[in-house]
Amino acid sequence: MVVDTKGTLQWGTENGNNFPHLIITSEQVTKDYLDRQNISWIATGKDQIDLAKAMEILADEFNIDRLAIVGGGKINGGFLEAGLVDEISILIGADGRTGQPSLFDGRPESGRPIALQLKDVESYEDGAVWLRYLVK
Repeated sequence: MVVDTKGTLQWGTENGNNFPHLIITSEQVTKDYLDRQNISWIATGKDQIDLAKAMEILADEFNIDRLAIVGGGKINGGFLEAGLVDEISILIGADGRTGQPSLFDGRPESGRPIALQLKDVESYEDGAVWLRYLVK
């Protein structure tokens, strides 16, 4: 499943299967583009994706009640801002590369901080730490 607001991503094949299996997009993407992908799609929200509505459709039409968001800062921030996150699971390891995306981007600067409650911490021999938070 991918989120493609404007319908601009290109899809290839991997191991003989077409990927992704579902596109979530805004209503600005043409039905012709979506039909050419030959996969399921959800189009909701005029200029940007209405994530809450998309999640309702996933539950109603595809029987999906829970999913993991494995994305960059913008998509993570979008789900967090829409109130669709109930847990944050972070595995931290030392990397040091520059220009990498942050965990959450795109939230308005004037927005209030999101309250978190530390649920669990686990450390590993290689120095990585796994932090788990509940979103209050």
